[in-house]
Amino acid sequence: MKVEIWSDVVCPWCYIGKRRFEHAVAEFPHEVEVTYRSFELDPSAPVGGGETTAASLARKYGGAERVAAMQEHVRRQAAEEGLTFRLDETLHANTVDAHRLLHLALDEGGPELQARTKEALMAEYFEAARDVSDPDVLRAVAVSSGLEPARVDAVLAGEDYREAVRADIAQAAAYGATGVPFFVLEGAYAVSGAQPTEVFRQVLDQVWGATRPTPVTVVGGAAGDVCGPEGCE
Repeated sequence: MKVEIWSDVVCPWCYIGKRRFEHAVAEFPHEVEVTYRSFELDPSAPVGGGETTAASLARKYGGAERVAAMQEHVRRQAAEEGLTFRLDETLHANTVDAHRLLHLALDEGGPELQARTKEALMAEYFEAARDVSDPDVLRAVAVSSGLEPARVDAVLAGEDYREAVRADIAQAAAYGATGVPFFVLEGAYAVSGAQPTEVFRQVLDQVWGATRPTPVTVVGGAAGDVCGPEGCE
């Protein structure tokens, strides 16, 4: 089964949803191929800025106290999935270059390398509280994930994959996605948000059943006379 996941590397619910979906896939008896697609929560976010995400959100949502309560809720949900979020330290950071490297990873090593790079970027941001707009941080994460250093440097120094990022964002809009994470299964079935693992399990089963032929039950006793590729019997 092919699954595309739109998300941003600085989106806490995307990381939580990623982990929940992975738990569901681990219990699913069929192969699932995941491709990550780009979505920028804030394209205007700075590169190399020093403001925390909490401070940025406080201006938008009415003060530090409200944001602290929101973040505590997210932190508890993350902890239930084995994730340790340092939300009071994470930075308000631009993610377009991170997304460009994820496209590079997909091209260079397929879904496996992309998934490894995606996980490393999210862990670097949420659990290490590093600046994922910083080219040095991005380079270190990408290379440690298995990407070729020269290709990483070339992408970060140029404009490669910028159009691919825009195309992903346009496709999300075409699907009607206004937030992330956003999951599209087999190009035809969508799930929005960091659903509980049990919901993801049910969705996987439902989509599999809807997109695969249902085996027929042979009735009527012993097999009759037939013709096949080797002749007639």
